[in-house]
Amino acid sequence: MSAATVATAEERLERLWQTPPGLRGRFATIDHKIIGRRYLITAFVFLVLGGLEALLMRLQLARPGQALLSPEAYNQIFSMHGTTMMFLYAAPVLAGFGNVLVPLMIGARDMAFPRLNAFGYWVFLFSGIFLYSSFLFGVAPNGGWFAYVPLTGPDYSQGPNLDFYALGLLFLSISTTTGAINFIATIFKLRAPGMSLDRIPLFLWSTLTTSFAILFALPSLTVALVFLELDRKFGTAFFDPALGGSPLLWQHLFWILGHPWVYIVFLPATGIVSMVLPVFARRSMVGYGFVALATVTTGLVGFGVWVHHMFATGLPQLSLSFFSAASMTVSIPSAMQVFAWIATLRAGAPVLKTPLLFALGFVVIFVIGGLSGVMTAVIPFDWQVHDTYFVVAHLHYVLVGGNVFPVFAGLYYWLPKISGRLLDERLGRWSFWLMFLGFNVGFFPMHLSGLLGMPRRVFTYQPGLGWDTPNLISTLGALVLAGGVLVSLWNIVRSRRRGALAGADPWGANTLEWATPSPPPPYGFARIPLVRSRDPLWDDAPGAAPEEPVLAGGRETLGSTVLDAVPEQVVRFPEDSIWPLWAALALALAFVGLLLDRAALAVLGLGATALTAAVWLWPERQAGARPESGVVT
Repeated sequence: MSAATVATAEERLERLWQTPPGLRGRFATIDHKIIGRRYLITAFVFLVLGGLEALLMRLQLARPGQALLSPEAYNQIFSMHGTTMMFLYAAPVLAGFGNVLVPLMIGARDMAFPRLNAFGYWVFLFSGIFLYSSFLFGVAPNGGWFAYVPLTGPDYSQGPNLDFYALGLLFLSISTTTGAINFIATIFKLRAPGMSLDRIPLFLWSTLTTSFAILFALPSLTVALVFLELDRKFGTAFFDPALGGSPLLWQHLFWILGHPWVYIVFLPATGIVSMVLPVFARRSMVGYGFVALATVTTGLVGFGVWVHHMFATGLPQLSLSFFSAASMTVSIPSAMQVFAWIATLRAGAPVLKTPLLFALGFVVIFVIGGLSGVMTAVIPFDWQVHDTYFVVAHLHYVLVGGNVFPVFAGLYYWLPKISGRLLDERLGRWSFWLMFLGFNVGFFPMHLSGLLGMPRRVFTYQPGLGWDTPNLISTLGALVLAGGVLVSLWNIVRSRRRGALAGADPWGANTLEWATPSPPPPYGFARIPLVRSRDPLWDDAPGAAPEEPVLAGGRETLGSTVLDAVPEQVVRFPEDSIWPLWAALALALAFVGLLLDRAALAVLGLGATALTAAVWLWPERQAGARPESGVVT
C-alpha cells in the first residue's frame, strides 16, 4: 500500500474517530484514552483527599492527649480514609492505566464495549461524590472501612452514616463489575494478529487475573451490603444473634472480598513493575512464563486465605491451621516474581531513570511487607499483634508500598505517551527519595508501636506507654511522604506546559503502545500490527497485518481468537453517545432515593435508568461504515 493511500486512510480515520468539539462532545465521548485519563485524574483527586485524611489522623496521634479531632470526627476521617484508599483510589487508578493502555498494548482501537466503559467511569465519579457528600451533612461513614457489625447495625449506628457507606459501595460495585467484564472481553477478543496468550504483556496477565477476581469476589461484598441495609432499614436479622443471625457472617462475607481485593489493587501494580523493569534493564523479562503463572496463582490462592483476618474470632483450630498454611503458601508465587525482577536487572544493563527508581523502591517495600505478612500468618504471633499497629504497618507496606510506588513508576513511564510531554527527571528523583524515606520513616515505627501494644482505631492515648516517640516519628514521616507526592503532582502540572516533547518512544520500549505517536491519535493504530514475539518493538522486522492493514471503512478493529489471536472478524464500534452519562445520573437518583427512604424517587431513578439504557442500546447505523461486516479468513 502506498504512503499516499495510508495518509488518506489516516485522514479518514481521524474524521471517524475524533471526539466532536464542545461541551456535548466532552460528555458524550467514548474514547478509551480520554476515559482512562479521567479515571487517573479522579483517582488522584481521591488519593489527595485520602492523604489529607491520613495527615489529620497522624497529627491527632503525634502526641498523647491531642484534641485536634473529636472522637466522632476521628471515626469519620478514619473510616473515609480507608474507604477512599481501598475503593476510590487503589483500584480505579489501575483501571485508568488499563483503559488507556490495554487497547494500545494489544493493537486494538478501543475497548470491547466503549459505551459501557464510559458508563463505568460516570458511575465511579458519581459514587465517589455520593460518599463524600456525607461530609456536607456531618454524617460521613464512621464504622471503619470494614464496617464490622453489630457496631454498624441499627442498634449502635442509627444515623445515615453507614447508609452512605453501604449504598455508596453498592453503587461503586456497578462500575467495578462493568470494568472487569470489559477488560476480559477486550484482552481475549481484540488482540492483534499473532499476539497469542503467551505473548501478551505481563500487565495484561495481571489485569486479566484481577478482572476475574472482581467477578468472583465482589458479589460477596454486595450480598453483605444488601444484608446490612436490610437489617438497618427493614428490621431483618442477618447479623443479629438474638434473632438467629450472626455477626461473624459479616466478617466472612466481607473478607471473602477483602482479601482478594488486596490482590486486585496489588497485582496490576506488579504488572506495571514487570513492564518497567525490562525496558530500563534493556533486556526481555527473565522467566516470563513463571511470572505469568505466579500472577494467576496469586489470584487463585488469594481466595483461600480470607480467614487469616479472623484468627482471633474463635474459629475451630483445624480450619485456622488450613488458612495459616494457605497464607504462607501465597508468598511463594510472590517470591517468584521478585526473583524474576532481580534476575532481569542482574542480566541486563540498568538505566537508572525515575520510573525504575520507583519500581526498585516498590521491590524493597514489598519484600518488607511480605515478610511481616508471613509473620502474621503464624497463628500465635497473630493473636499477639491482632488489632495492633503492627497490622497497620503491614497493611500499609503491602498496599501503599505495593500500589502507590508502582503507580508512580507507571506515571513517569507512561505519562509521556499519554500527554506527549516528558516529566522532569530532577523533580522525579526528588519525589522518589522524599516518598521512599517518608514512607519508611512513617510506617516502619508502627511495627514497634504495635509490638508495644498500641491498638488500632484509637483516637488518642495516655503518655508513658512507650508510644510517644514512635507516633511522633510516624507523623513526621507522613509529612515527608506527602511532600514527595506534592513534588510529583507539581511535576505533572509543570510538564503540561514546559515538559520536553516525548516523541513516539522516548524509552526505547518493547511493547505496542510505543508504536503510536505521543499522544496517540483517536484511532490508535492506522495499521493493525502483526505480532511475532513478546517484544514486538524489539523485533528485527515488525510488520502490519497482511489481511487488512488499515481498516478505514468505519469505527472498526480486528476481532481474533482467544488463544492464538488469529483474525476472525471485523468488529464495529458505536458512535459517541450522551446516554451512558444519563444512565449513570439516573442510577445516582435511584441511590439517593434509597438513602432518603423515598421509594418513589428510587423507582423513578430505576425506571429512568432502564429507559436511558434502552435508548443507549438501540441499534444505529454508523455514518460511513461498511454496508456489511467483514470476516477475515
